[in-house]
Amino acid sequence: MAVTAEMVKNLREKTGAGMMDCKKALSETNGDMEAATDWLRKKGLSSAAKKSSRVAAEGKVMARAVGGKGVLVEVNSETDFSAKNEKFVGFVEQVSQLALDKLPDSMDAFKALDFPGTGRSVSGELEQLIATIGENLVLRRYASLQVGQGVVASYIHMGGKIGVLVGLESAASADALLELGKKVAMHVAASAPSYLDRSSVDTSALDRERSILADQARASGKPENIIEKMVEGRLNKFYSEVCLLEQPFVMDQEVSVEKAVKAAAKDLGSDVKVTGFARFVLGEGVEKVEKNFAEEVAQQLG
Repeated sequence: MAVTAEMVKNLREKTGAGMMDCKKALSETNGDMEAATDWLRKKGLSSAAKKSSRVAAEGKVMARAVGGKGVLVEVNSETDFSAKNEKFVGFVEQVSQLALDKLPDSMDAFKALDFPGTGRSVSGELEQLIATIGENLVLRRYASLQVGQGVVASYIHMGGKIGVLVGLESAASADALLELGKKVAMHVAASAPSYLDRSSVDTSALDRERSILADQARASGKPENIIEKMVEGRLNKFYSEVCLLEQPFVMDQEVSVEKAVKAAAKDLGSDVKVTGFARFVLGEGVEKVEKNFAEEVAQQLG
């Protein structure tokens, strides 16, 4: 059966695959549209497997929140060029909304969810997107945050380079809490706290810091009874650096985040408790490969 331009156009619109791939799929399947779709899917799986070892550190972080729940999702691409692709952006938007709707309890459960309108799982849809865009794409991280009474506020910085969620527990109005929550989320984006408060500091991190401070004090020749007091005093500075509630508030360096929230709570006429936060930085912890823009374009065309 002769393959027409109209057939290629229809298959391309249906699958999002490249024009030459669509033409070859139709040729291989004698013009059968369904069989050609399956052929492209199989090719996509093969392509995805080949690309999976390539570094993907660009992409987009998406934060979504409604009422007392919120999610963060990071999807990576190999290049910033592809991160702006409308199909890639559409996938990130849809998959983050799906995460908010379903609140899966693990990444495996997330990837196994049905992707709306495709008959494929989230993982399967990602494989199709890899075949369409031609790069390794990774659904890398997912986090969720919930509160009983109150709100989860979200904030995205630089169009998806940093995403933050902050949980506020309170009986105050949702609109007022969201305004406060956004300010705290902006602080989290800027100040990168590691822990919520002193009680949540990892024991091994605290022991390591104590050891370092003690060695520094001993090097100054101080006796052991003085060293212990010096260490405890210096730990306060450590806490103010790593604990969200003790950090100087970015919008008023004269007070801590905790004091700023208490002041806001007084104005709202209701207690407000920061129950938790989550912060994703795009590509954090991934060893990036330096490329220039010309190489990115050449890769897309190649």
